[in-house]
Amino acid sequence: MRQPSVKDKEKKKEKEKEKEKEKEKEKEKEKMRKKKIKRRRKRKKKKKKKKKKEKEKEKEKRLARKKVIRVTLAQGINVHLGTEMMVWFLFFLFCDSFQKWMKFQRDFENFKTACIPWEMKIKEIESHFGSSVASYFIFLRWMYGINMILFGLTFGLVMVPEALMGKPYGSLPRKTVPRAEEATAMNFATLWDFSGFAQYSVLFYGYYNNQRTIGWLKFRMPLSYFLVGVGSIGYSFMIVTRTMAKNANDDGGGDDTSFNFSWKMFTSWDYLIGNPETADNKFASITTSFKEAIVEEQESRKEENIHLTRFLRVLANFLALCTLAGSGYLIFFVVRRSQQFALEGLENYGWWERNEVNTVMSLLGMFCPTLFDVISSLENYHPRIALRWQLGRIFALFLGNLYTFIIALMDEINLKLEEEKIVKYNMTIWEASLYNGTIPENSTAPPIQVDPADVPRGPCWETMVGQEFVRLTVSDMMTTYITILIGDFLRAVFVRFFNYCWCWDLEYGFPSYSEFDISGNVLGLIFNQGMIWMGSFYAPCLPAINVFRLHTSMYLQCWAVMCCNVPQERVFKASRSNNFYMAMLLFILFLSTLPAVYTIVSIPPSFDCGPFSGKTRMFEVISETLEHDFPSWFGKVFGYASNPGLILPFILLMVLSIYYLNATSKSYKEANLELKKKLQSVRIEN
Repeated sequence: MRQPSVKDKEKKKEKEKEKEKEKEKEKEKEKMRKKKIKRRRKRKKKKKKKKKKEKEKEKEKRLARKKVIRVTLAQGINVHLGTEMMVWFLFFLFCDSFQKWMKFQRDFENFKTACIPWEMKIKEIESHFGSSVASYFIFLRWMYGINMILFGLTFGLVMVPEALMGKPYGSLPRKTVPRAEEATAMNFATLWDFSGFAQYSVLFYGYYNNQRTIGWLKFRMPLSYFLVGVGSIGYSFMIVTRTMAKNANDDGGGDDTSFNFSWKMFTSWDYLIGNPETADNKFASITTSFKEAIVEEQESRKEENIHLTRFLRVLANFLALCTLAGSGYLIFFVVRRSQQFALEGLENYGWWERNEVNTVMSLLGMFCPTLFDVISSLENYHPRIALRWQLGRIFALFLGNLYTFIIALMDEINLKLEEEKIVKYNMTIWEASLYNGTIPENSTAPPIQVDPADVPRGPCWETMVGQEFVRLTVSDMMTTYITILIGDFLRAVFVRFFNYCWCWDLEYGFPSYSEFDISGNVLGLIFNQGMIWMGSFYAPCLPAINVFRLHTSMYLQCWAVMCCNVPQERVFKASRSNNFYMAMLLFILFLSTLPAVYTIVSIPPSFDCGPFSGKTRMFEVISETLEHDFPSWFGKVFGYASNPGLILPFILLMVLSIYYLNATSKSYKEANLELKKKLQSVRIEN
């Protein structure tokens, strides 16, 4: 190895020095760059500060100008502005405020529309299926609102006070499951039948105590229970009649059909639409409205064979009457069988015998409307008139079934009252046996403690009635859901996927896609509501069950209509007011109140259950309250006011006033129609 010479060492040192100098130069360059960056940042900050100051100065100048303008306008001095400039300034100020106000109104209307429940769903259905199908969903939404009020009354004034301030479970025999039923009280089959722990809870009439006041608030439970029951019926009457009166003007003058197709062709589209989905819905709505108008025009010009049409309509009515008579006899037969089963003991029979009445009524409500629909094809009515005939027949079917069921319940109530007399006699013997056969009159010994589950008790016919209505409501709800899933969804799936490999066209032949049954669904809603009005006095949980049913039905049926149904072949325009539905609802409300009022006024309450136990009639809670909580003169005034000598003339006066107002409204409608005809004739002449 050669050793490095002195020259090599000096060269290395020089190279290292040069490298160090280069590093120092680079460091100096970096320092200079950093200084330049700092300077630039400082300059930018100064510029930003200057710009901010300039903007603030400009704002101050603008504010000063505005102040000067306001002061000059307020004082009426035109220093630099002439009178013409001041007028223009006020005009632009007014236009700007008017535009802001119009925008606020439009946004507020959109907000109100967005707050209406299910409004967009109903609009979408109306655009694809027409106003006739949409009228059902509007009616369902209206019914949902009524039931929310009824649920609020029963839940807030009856169920919650009893649950919070009343005596707890197990403190009284009426609030305790009997010893013989404790083993099966929590079984699913028992709870599904609304027996066991469900029967001895706030869900039914028999659980409530007959104390005048409960809790530290001294809440009057019997009075509240009675007034909530009566107030629910009164509120329902008021809201139905008010809705009918509000909607009566929509049907007053008829539609102006002059140049109908021209108006629809040139004025239907909304040019403010910017959403593609909204545009599709609007297009479908215009198409449906044209179909409705074409059907109306065809029906007005149709010529038919009168004699053949009359024969077919008589035949259709005869077949409908036979169907109604057969369904009534079937329900009567089934109810008689169920009474025999009850006398022999339902424990010896299976599920079908225990639920035969509810199942048969649900099946009749499911299949008879389809049969009526087949019969109505013979009559060849206008679709709107055919719908009303269909509604009338299904109404008669449901009404006959319901009143047959009520008559059977009345027979069962009479049996329960006879059983109650036997139970009273047995209870006296049982009480005597506790004291070894003697009951001293003036005994000071403490009473014998007996477990409430071991105390004999009466049959409690009110709870039995409430259970029957709850079971009927639940079975009807389940039948409706099963019908939608099987009759609509599975049918649509079968037609959709098996159409390619079938012998004929399933979509246009049998079975095809199903149409939405307006009449059956409307009548199902109306009679279900009638059962709620009838049974809610004996089962406070019924409005809550109905709210759940209507809420789920809205979503399930909206989904089924849009996914599984097809529009009707003959789309027709339905009345927006739905007064025909309201008239049937008012009639069923009146018929529903009759049995409830009869039981309140004529039948004595059970002696050991419910808030009215110990009284001869339920309405005696009013006289008891007047006697204990009001001065004597108020009770006398109330007695005079409730005298039949005053009530009957008042009712007669109301009937006469209703007749007079009805006659005057008819005369006004006729005058409006005459004026419209005159205007049309003058327009044609010109």
